[in-house]
Amino acid sequence: MPSQTVTLPNPTGLHARPAKVFAEAAAATGLTVTVAKDGRAVNARSVLSVLTLDCHHGDDITITVEGEGAEHALAGLVSLVASGLGEGAATA
Repeated sequence: MPSQTVTLPNPTGLHARPAKVFAEAAAATGLTVTVAKDGRAVNARSVLSVLTLDCHHGDDITITVEGEGAEHALAGLVSLVASGLGEGAATA
């Protein structure tokens, strides 16, 4: 099961809009995807579950994907998060 940690660049964290983008992308993979913060993992395909992680700007999240094509799906999800999930990233 491949996994990768990525730092959340969103200026206002992983609130409803970017959480929805992430959950929809995870669901579109058709694979089992989890996202974890501080040792707590949730189903990444569920917006509500993702929101319960209470992710803020600069938090590290770990994405894990299970199934055929997991490496490719993981790369896409990590790239999506790193780009800000449609919101861009905070500037220093």
